[in-house]
Amino acid sequence: MFIIDNYPLAVLFCIITMLCWGSWANTQKLASQKWPFQLFYWDYALGILLVTLVLAFTLGSSGAAGRSFIPDLQQAELSNLNAAFTGGVIFNFANLLLVIAIEIAGMAIAFPIGIGIALVLGVFTNYIAQPEGDPLVLVIGVSLVTLAIIIDGIAYKKILQNSSENPVKGIVFSAAAGIAMGFFYKYVAVSMATNFVTPQVGKLTPYTALVIFSLGVIISSFVFNTINMYRPFSGEKVSFQDYFKMGTPKLHWIGILGGIIWGIGMSFNIIASEQAGPAIAYGLGQGATLVAAVWGVFIWKEFKALPKENAWLIPLMFLLFVAGIGTIIAAKLI
Repeated sequence: MFIIDNYPLAVLFCIITMLCWGSWANTQKLASQKWPFQLFYWDYALGILLVTLVLAFTLGSSGAAGRSFIPDLQQAELSNLNAAFTGGVIFNFANLLLVIAIEIAGMAIAFPIGIGIALVLGVFTNYIAQPEGDPLVLVIGVSLVTLAIIIDGIAYKKILQNSSENPVKGIVFSAAAGIAMGFFYKYVAVSMATNFVTPQVGKLTPYTALVIFSLGVIISSFVFNTINMYRPFSGEKVSFQDYFKMGTPKLHWIGILGGIIWGIGMSFNIIASEQAGPAIAYGLGQGATLVAAVWGVFIWKEFKALPKENAWLIPLMFLLFVAGIGTIIAAKLI
């Protein structure tokens, strides 16, 4: 199977993750103009499963190193399959909260707050499970990201200060998504072998773990997203009939594309985790907060209502995110 054998390439893969994770929500923004985000989500979950299956039968089943997908699946211990599946369930719960937050507050708010919190928690939980990198440098990097989250929340509050809309709802959903999102990755990491070239018996290769993770996402959607359809926290109630009545081929492809984009990011991150270490790989991937903020600010104009006297908050937020992400990268180089 394809394996990364050096840290610089691992960092490059994590940067691609950052771009993918920070960009997939554009498909939600596009689709939600035509149909409810709950229906978009079914195609999104399907896209994640499709891309992980394609990678498992291609990159994950070629070459002499490691174990091919089917043999790896056959030898896997149940506890490791359960761990990867649980990671998918936790991620799905968190991601649905994030999708609701995007619908309420926009990408430039939901991502920096939600994914920023996930970055902070994820770096620490993954570092405790598998220490990689200088802990002090990691703490400094995470602290800079935390400051950026606070600045983003202040800017959001400034936008709504002359509005009847309550900022609390968007912030609460974003924060709840971030807290849950901070814990999914460690379950996937625990399920995998620590040596991808000669993986331990019973453990999963990254490609197998990704497929099982994706099954956790799509199967748990029948619980989480069904509740969201019939008891929505935002938007109108929809049914399964609406999925077939309202959906056009274009809308379905937009949703699937969103899942493929996110799934490529997740796959590249997991593949890079052996060389980078789970804490650094996850932390770099969640630099998606910066990418999503760029989309939200400059493309979707989500901060256009920010008072001019508070405009300095936006470049400060970006500066802190860049400094924090750069410091996280440096944690393994020092």
